[in-house]
Parts: sequence; C-alpha cells; structure tokens
Amino acid sequence: MTQFQRVLLVDAASGFYRMKKYGFDRYFGPVDLGIHMTEEYRSLNFGVGLFAGSIFPGSNRLMVTGYSPCWQGYYISSMGGAGLVFDNLGINMLSLVGKAPVPSVLFLNRNHGEEIEVEVVPVEASSIWQSGRQGVYAMTDRVYDMFAHRYENDPRILVTGPASVSTDMGGIMSVPINKGKISHVDTWAGRGGFGSAMVQKHGIVAIIYGGTLVNEDFRDRKVVDEWFRNKYNLHLMQKDLEVTTKYRYDEKLQTGGTFGVNYAGMGGRILAFNYRTIFWSEEERLALHENMVLNHYLKQFNEETIRKKQQATCGEPCVAVCKKLNGQYKKDYEPYQTLGPLCGIFDQRSAEKLNRHCDAMGFDAISSGGVLAWLMDLLDQGILTPAELGVTEQPRWSLAQFDVVADSMHNAQLGCDLIDAILERRGILDFREGVRKWSRLHSHQKGIKLHDSLVYVAFNRRGWMVPNQYWVAGVLAPMAIMGKYYMIYSYDFVPPRTLGRMCAERMKKELILDNLGTCRFHRGWAEEMLPEVMGSLYQSKDAYQRAISVLASRLNSRNSPIFWESERNIDYLHTFLKRKKTVDVEVDPRLDDWLQRFEMDKVEAAREFWYETLMGIDESLREFF
Repeated sequence: MTQFQRVLLVDAASGFYRMKKYGFDRYFGPVDLGIHMTEEYRSLNFGVGLFAGSIFPGSNRLMVTGYSPCWQGYYISSMGGAGLVFDNLGINMLSLVGKAPVPSVLFLNRNHGEEIEVEVVPVEASSIWQSGRQGVYAMTDRVYDMFAHRYENDPRILVTGPASVSTDMGGIMSVPINKGKISHVDTWAGRGGFGSAMVQKHGIVAIIYGGTLVNEDFRDRKVVDEWFRNKYNLHLMQKDLEVTTKYRYDEKLQTGGTFGVNYAGMGGRILAFNYRTIFWSEEERLALHENMVLNHYLKQFNEETIRKKQQATCGEPCVAVCKKLNGQYKKDYEPYQTLGPLCGIFDQRSAEKLNRHCDAMGFDAISSGGVLAWLMDLLDQGILTPAELGVTEQPRWSLAQFDVVADSMHNAQLGCDLIDAILERRGILDFREGVRKWSRLHSHQKGIKLHDSLVYVAFNRRGWMVPNQYWVAGVLAPMAIMGKYYMIYSYDFVPPRTLGRMCAERMKKELILDNLGTCRFHRGWAEEMLPEVMGSLYQSKDAYQRAISVLASRLNSRNSPIFWESERNIDYLHTFLKRKKTVDVEVDPRLDDWLQRFEMDKVEAAREFWYETLMGIDESLREFF
C-alpha cells in the first residue's frame, strides 16, 4: 500500500496550486502532517487518515488543523463523514495558504483524470447568508446550485456563516448529500473557530469537493475479522456494535445518543443557568433534573426522536447512527446543553429555535452557548443593561414561577437577539478579538471583573475556550488543547498530579484516533487495534506509536496555559470537590486535604491544584527522544 501522503497546496490569492508528497519517515496522518504544514506555511489544513474509504467504521472523519483564532494556538478539529468524499480526490490533505481578495468559493474536482480541477470563484457572501434558508444553509444551497452539475458523483460542501466574519468562534459546517438531496444532518468542525480562520485569513467562505478516483482502500473483511477474533473473540461488526451502544440505543436507559444517555443519568450533576446550579443543594439540583429534564426536556426527545427512530449517520456507513433528529433539527448533548439548560432553556421547541439560529449563523455552538449564558447572567445580575448588549429583554431565570415552555421560549428568543447583537456589534458588543479581551476592556471601564462569571479555559494572551459540559475537574485542565476530549472527564476524584498524567495519556490515545481520521465513538476498539493495523499493513506499529508520542510532546512544548482568571472556574472545581465528599461520600484523605485548603483560601488552593495538574501533564509529555 501507499507509503506517502499527497498534499494539495492551494494559494487562495491566485488560485495557483501544487502537489507535495510526504513519506512515513516523519508524518503518518492529518494531525502530525497538518501541524507541520501550519508551522511551515501558516496554512489551514483539511485532511483524511490512511484508512479513509476502508472497511473500518468511523474512519472517514475530515480533520482540520491550523492556528486557532479562538484558542490562539495550534488546534485540531474534526468533522464526521466528510472524509469519505474527500478521499475521492486522491489526496490526503488540502492546505490553504494566501487570501482571496474577495469572499470566494474553492472548487475542487477530479473526474477520470490525474489532475485536480482547482478554481477560486468570488461570491456575494453577505447576500447569500441573508437569503433562502439563511446563513450556512443558504450558502450550502447556493454553492450546490453553482457547481453540482460539474460532478459525476455527489460532492460534499464545507461552509461558513456570518459568525466567521464578526467573531473568532465561527465553525465549519457540512451535510451529507445523497443522490442530489441535501440532508439535515449537520456535521461540524466547530471547536477552535476554524470557520473564522477560513474566512478572515484566507477569504474562503465555502469549499466544494468530490471526484471519481477509486483508491485501493483496505477492504479485506476476512483479514480484519481474524484480527478481531484474536483480540476480542468477536467479528469487527460485533465489537463495533458493542462499543457504540451509547450512541445508538441503550436498552437499560431506554434512550440513545449523547443527548439521551447523558441527560438520563445526570441527576445532581446538572449544569444550568450559567453554572449557578453548582451553588445549589443536591436536593435542588435533583428536583430541577427530575421536573424539567427527565419529565420534559428528555421526555420530549425520547418521544419525538428515539421512539420514532429518527436517526442517521454523518455520511459514512456506521452502526452507531449517532445523529439523532427531529425533522431538520439534529440533537447532540453539548449544543443542546449550552444552548439549553445553561441558558435557562428546558423545552425542545425553544432549544431548537436557539440552536438553529446559532447554527445558521455559523457559530461553534458550545462556545456561543457558554457566552450567551454568561451574557444572560450579567443581565440578570444587573451588571450590564439590555441596551449595553443591544437587546430589550431580561432573562427569566427565577425558578419561583418558572414556566418550562413559556419562559424557555422567552430565554431562547433573548439568545437569538443576543446572537444578532453580536453579529451587528450593537451596544458595547464587539467580539472580533474574542470575549476574553472584550471582557478585560469593559471590566476596566466598569470597575468589576465581567469574566468572573464566565467559565472558560484561558490560553496564551487572549485565547479562550468554553469547556466540555461535564461537572468534573478535567474539563478545566491546563492542557495544550482544550475543548476537545484531550483530557479526563471522569467523575471520580483524582489528585491533581495524577489527573495531569491521566490527561496526558488520554491525549495520546485521542491522537492515535485523530491522526488516522477515526471517530472517537469507536475508541472502544480503535485505540488498541489501529496501531496493530498499522503494523500489519505498513510495518509501522512501533514507528506510529513513537510518532504519536512525539506529536503529543510537540504540542505540549507550545503549551501556554493561564491560571483560571474567572472566580466561577475556581468555584466550579471547589463545588465539584465538595460534592464528591458530601454526596458521593468519597473516602480519600487527599480529598479532605484539598477541601481544607479551599476552605482556608480558595484562590491559593485553586492555584496549587492547577499547578499540580500542569506538573503532571509536563511530566508525561516532556520532550520525547
């Protein structure tokens, strides 16, 4: 099989392009090669793993690498299924350099030939975003209408929205297209703001690609089944069905997908009203979870989505069918959490309204949800006025007479208005340089730290990231890349030095998957088997594992973590530790010691916890030789 990777370098300023080849002596996949391309060319890179188009389920993720305008460092994002069509171009990676003089679409096609057609075509992006289905959906429709007739097979389209012009948290969206029909299954490379990088640094608002090239992808089922029988005493598909139960349907919980499974078992760990629930009693949290989530928000999801079996894949054959739908609305846990309970929304119609508007405008939903919840919190506390944020209403966050339908819809409409205010820079809102810098500027003017109620991980001078939505210490760890699952999100108490080491090891395992373009939903077998497969097919098991260690060390060498600037971050950790003692009744003298430190001085204790975690990370990821 091929022992090198092909990279198509495209200069968006001129449309000129060239091909480069890279052997396996140093780079094995879209992450380690993508980071190299970023260093060498300051490029934005889209790549697939060696097993794209192969028999392995989950092997068709499109990996995006580059310098994140949001995180302010190297970042890795990914999109499900979009690598399957990309593989038909006969390349492993597209690297964008230069900037188109006006907003443009990048057209890539390979029809029965050695050469890839490359065109940079100007478009009126603003008018397109305001037309038809609005935003990213309108851009998808327009680009398809412009170019679809030039493809023999269904192409795939990557699009951005207005958020990529006005903020640093614009995502990249794509949907599968089947027999000319554009589906409702949104897939996103959202985290890191690569949509903003694509538009602001390269002038590209959409990329359409496809082709007819048929690669020699590995498809020998007998060989694979033999590998899996030797390892697990199961066929590949049997093992894959076993490890993807959560994402498909869990019989024990009578629900499925990340939304269903996470909310079904959440209980007193619920996060709502911009994390204010961390200060509540366990009884109050359990009541909120039961009354508004189990008996309404989750109940609606189960009745409308699970029982009606409205589910799909990201565009590749996969037994997980993890995309849970209600008509045009796709339901994933983290977007429907940040743009749901975190904003005081517990009703599906309301969450659909806000999620749809956020998605259409092209935001990373998790980042924008964290920001909207924070802005609503500032309004509710009276720290900022509606006029200052370009809106006319206050949030309804009082539980005394909370109407789960009416008040959820009120909060959803306020969220939509805040999104429009951010895009139009109404009042004092201007997030072009990120919310962290904006908060510093206006905190000085107000004489109060606005970001004390924003939960975020700080990086470098103005980098920031809304964390994953789990009430655990690991989501705030000082890792080189956060907002993904390059950390431990265990609900157990783990001493910080050990937590750092565990996060470092988790990062390496995630990189095994990402560097081969494989979906983490299949990690139950992929982490163990993929290095074995690299050994069998490429005689590179040890070399690949060493490359992963080098890559992790390389990323960590550029780690510029900042101690938690927000008081709510500190409270987030402190209340997590207290809950471990009082609710989970954890018996560990080390936990008692940390709780005593927090009671004496929570800021100093938090600083020590943060630094101990960082030392554990560095001990595991120090320069690899």
